[in-house]
Amino acid sequence: MEMNGTEFSVIGAGIGGLAAAVALSRKGANVTVFEQANALIEVGAGLQISPNGVAVLQALGLKDKAAALANIPEAIVLRDYKGAKVTRLLLNENAAENPYWQFHRADLLAVLSNAAQKAGVKFRFDHKVTNVLQNGAGVSIEFARQESVLADCVIGADGLRSTTRSAFFQGHSAEFTGQVAWRGLVQADKVPNGLFANETQIFMGKGRHFVTYPLRGGSVINFVAVEERKDWADEGWNIPDTSENLRRAFSGWCDPVEQLLGQVDHTFLWGLFDHPALDCWSIGQVALLGDSCHPMLPFLAQGATMGLEDAWVLADALEKSSDIATGLRQYENRRKARTTRVQKAAKRNAWGYHLRMPGFRGLAHAILRHSSSDKLMAKYDWLYKHDVTKAQ
Repeated sequence: MEMNGTEFSVIGAGIGGLAAAVALSRKGANVTVFEQANALIEVGAGLQISPNGVAVLQALGLKDKAAALANIPEAIVLRDYKGAKVTRLLLNENAAENPYWQFHRADLLAVLSNAAQKAGVKFRFDHKVTNVLQNGAGVSIEFARQESVLADCVIGADGLRSTTRSAFFQGHSAEFTGQVAWRGLVQADKVPNGLFANETQIFMGKGRHFVTYPLRGGSVINFVAVEERKDWADEGWNIPDTSENLRRAFSGWCDPVEQLLGQVDHTFLWGLFDHPALDCWSIGQVALLGDSCHPMLPFLAQGATMGLEDAWVLADALEKSSDIATGLRQYENRRKARTTRVQKAAKRNAWGYHLRMPGFRGLAHAILRHSSSDKLMAKYDWLYKHDVTKAQ
């Protein structure tokens, strides 16, 4: 379809929403991004963009700018909670085209938002959406500030608690997984030099695991700590918790973990919820994108990357279709099976990290120790080597 002059409204200025704004505007659409925050501020911590996501950045012409801010880890190292190495998976040694990258979330947001502004995307901050209504004239978006706008197409990239999803799409209630996660950053100069190599390290123990990797040229160390518990926790990214609670959960773990946690001043806690796949993502001229339609548990580090893939396919499907509704259906059809598979794979990883029976955990770790890095990484070829910018 011809997108010149078509008015698109993207709700949410996260990774997926901004990537969609860039992709759509590059094809001639008039795009406005509505964000409930007052500005694009430095929130969040680390995120990982695997080669399938870097392929989208390349197609958007942003690979070089992103590369200047990316951390390029050498490997993923799995360890037991006492620090013993289980296996080391090489990430970028044989990267033929696209590498495996890590970012501070704010850095990747800056790359995308700058590209969006240069492409003519308009931003409207302090616009909290309260309702989305579809009628013959288009799609109306209502805001808490007693305003409304009309668009030809609305893309709901408004995350886990999507107002767009609530207004349009029926879905099953999310279920608490029995797991909570802390996240945070520690300045690297607060821990002994060389304590953490340029690797993603995953320490695995009974009912919990701990992930850490450097960012911003090694100046900061990002961590995510996951614990199984029966207590329910609110779903969200910005629930403050005490560092004492975090240290207590990982007391007795190996020295690198305890030293890093000893320097944590501030941390946030969130509950991990399993979101069953939605029956549909698009109705008429409204569609969902990213976490609003397929939230990912963090155990495969694919949440941001799936948002990038969605954005590219969305713009491509619309360009190749006769009208908006048809394009949005094609977008959903091209994405649904893959994102559902990724959701399921992430859920399985949590089980492998948290093995409780010492004998079973020891056997599983022994199998990993005797498996080659190439063989283990090949299990994820379907994920990392897939390129949505070339697939039809």
